[in-house]
Amino acid sequence: MALKTFNIDENTYGKFSKFCKEHGISMSKQIEIFIRSQVEDDLELKEEYIKKLDKIRNGNFIKVGDFSSFEKRYG
Repeated sequence: MALKTFNIDENTYGKFSKFCKEHGISMSKQIEIFIRSQVEDDLELKEEYIKKLDKIRNGNFIKVGDFSSFEKRYG
């Protein structure tokens, strides 16, 4: 493996870093999978990435609505 440096918007990086931590996934591995999906015709890789995204999208989320309904519900 080689260490690479990229210029990424700090806000975007922070959001993605938080997202990865919350879902227990490796940020660098997600970036690697994304880059591979862009340059290779490896359907298995694309399916793996899509399955991971679907698992995250179908997670057990709590709908909280807007801030006032959140505040009423959780104090």
